Amino acid sequence: MRQKRWSVADVARELERGRKSYKRHAWADAYQALSLADKVVPLAVEDLELLAMSAYMIARDDDYLRALDRAYHVYLNAGESVRAVRCAFWLGLRLLFRGETGRATGWLARAKRLIECEERDCVEAGYLLLPVVQQHIDAGEWEAAYAAAGNAAEIGDRFAEADLIACARHLQGLVLMQQGQVEQGLRLLDETMLAVTAGELSPLVTGLIYCSVIDGCQQVYAVDRAREWTTALARWCEAQPEMVSFTGKCLVHRAEIMQLHGAWPEALVEARRGCERFEKGIDPQRPASAFYQLAEIHRLQGDFTAAEEAYRSASRWGWEPQPGLALLRMAQGRVEIAAGAIRRVVSATTDPLQLARLLPACVDIMLDAGEIEDAHAACQTLKEITDRFDTGLLGAIAAHAQGAVELAEGDAQAALGSLRRALQGWEQVKAPYMTARTRLLVGLACRALADEEGASLELDAACAVFEQLGAVPDLARLESLTKDPLSAHPHGLTPRELQVLRLIATGRTNKVIAAELFLSQRTVDRHVSNIFTKLTLPSRAAATAYAYEHKLI
Repeated sequence: MRQKRWSVADVARELERGRKSYKRHAWADAYQALSLADKVVPLAVEDLELLAMSAYMIARDDDYLRALDRAYHVYLNAGESVRAVRCAFWLGLRLLFRGETGRATGWLARAKRLIECEERDCVEAGYLLLPVVQQHIDAGEWEAAYAAAGNAAEIGDRFAEADLIACARHLQGLVLMQQGQVEQGLRLLDETMLAVTAGELSPLVTGLIYCSVIDGCQQVYAVDRAREWTTALARWCEAQPEMVSFTGKCLVHRAEIMQLHGAWPEALVEARRGCERFEKGIDPQRPASAFYQLAEIHRLQGDFTAAEEAYRSASRWGWEPQPGLALLRMAQGRVEIAAGAIRRVVSATTDPLQLARLLPACVDIMLDAGEIEDAHAACQTLKEITDRFDTGLLGAIAAHAQGAVELAEGDAQAALGSLRRALQGWEQVKAPYMTARTRLLVGLACRALADEEGASLELDAACAVFEQLGAVPDLARLESLTKDPLSAHPHGLTPRELQVLRLIATGRTNKVIAAELFLSQRTVDRHVSNIFTKLTLPSRAAATAYAYEHKLI
C-alpha cells in the first residue's frame, strides 16, 4: 500500500487542528495532529511545547520528555537561554517525580548554570527555587523551606506569573501545616485553590496542585476541605475526557471519601477504576495508593483474600502496606504477627502526621493482644500529636483510642466521656463506620456500669450500621464481645438473629422487619435463613412456636 504524500497544506491543516484541539483541552486529538505534522516537518519550538504538554496529559511520559528535550536544544541554539531554562526545569521536575534523581539533578544543574550566566532578572529563577523548597521539606528544615517558598512567591508576584505564585504559596501552606499551624496553612491552600478552580493556571500546574493540596488536607485530617477539592478535581477531570494524567489520583481520593461516608460499594468501584486508570498513567509510584485503598475496602468488608492480594500489590509498587495489613492479620486472629508488624513500622516512623496514621491501629492491635501498657503508650503519643495539630477529626480519632484504652483499664466512666467526644467528631463529618465502632465501645462501657438498657440501645445501633455497611468482621467482633441476656440458652443465635426471631413471632413479614430495623430485605432474608438452619426449623410458624416455648419473647 502506497504511503500518503503530504503537501504543505496537509501539514498546515494538521497543525491548525492540533492547536485548536490543545485550546479545547482535547489532549489526544492535539497529540495526534501535532505528532503527524511533526513527522513530515519538524515542529516549531512553540508547537513542540504544545506537543509535550499534550503528551503529558494523555500519559505518554517518554514523548513528553523527548519533546521538551528538543525544545530545550532549539531554544539554546537560538540563544534564548531563559526559555531553555524553563524546559530544563520541567524536565528535571518530571524526572524527580519518576525517581530518576541523577538525570533530574543534571537538568536542574543545567538550568541553574544558564540562569547564573544571565545578567537580567527572570521569573525562571523563581521556578528553580521550588526544588530547593522540596529539599528543605524532605530534610525537615521548615523555616528554610518556608523562606525559600516565600522568595519564589515574591518573584512570581514581580512577574505576575500565576503558576509560580500558586506553586510557592501552596508549598508555604504545606510547611505551616507540618509545623502545627494548621489553620494558617489551610488559609494559604484555600487562597491557592481559588486560582486553581478559576482556571487561572496551566493544565499541568492545575493538576499537580489539585493532587498536592488534597494530599495535604488528608494528612492533617481536614476532611471537609479534602472533600470540597476532590469534588472540584472530579469536575475538572470530567471536563477533559481524553485526559489520563491525574484521573487515577482523583479516583483514589473519591474512594477514600466515599469509604469515610459509608458508601462502600461505590468506593470499591472507584478504587478499582483507579487501579485500572493508573495502568495507563505516567507515575510508576502512584498505582500503589489505588491498590492500598482497594485493600482497605476489602478488609472492612471481610474479603480477606482480595485484601491480601491488594496489599501485596501496593507493597510491590513501593507502598508501605501498614497499618492496613496488620489490621488484616488481627482480623484473621493472627495477633502476634499483627503486633510485630505494627511495632516495627511505628518504631521506624518519626514524622508526627505519619505516626498519627499508624497509632490508632497500634492501639487496637495492642488491646487485642492484651498489651494494655503498650496501648496506653501509643494512645498518649497520639494525644500529644493531636494537641500539636489540633484538627477536629484527629481529635475524634484520639478520643476513640483513649476511650478504648480506658475501657480496657477498667475505667468505664472515664471511657464514656472520651467516647462521647469521639462520637461528636464522627457525626460532624458523617462517618457512619467509625460512629458505629465508637457506639460499640459505648455499649460495652454502659454494660460495665450495669446500664443494660443503655448498652442494648448502643449495641443495636452499632449492629444496624455494620449490617448496612456490610462490615462482616465488625459484626463478628460485636457478636463475640456482646452477649444477649437470653443468650445463655444454647440456641446459638446472634443478637440480631434473636431480634429478627422475636419479630417473626409477632407475625411480621420480612419486608416489614427490614423497614423496622432499617435493613435491606435481602439482609433480613439471610437472617431468617440462618435462624431456620441453626434451630432446624421448617417454617415461620415453627419459629414462632420455638420463640414462645423457649421464652425468647
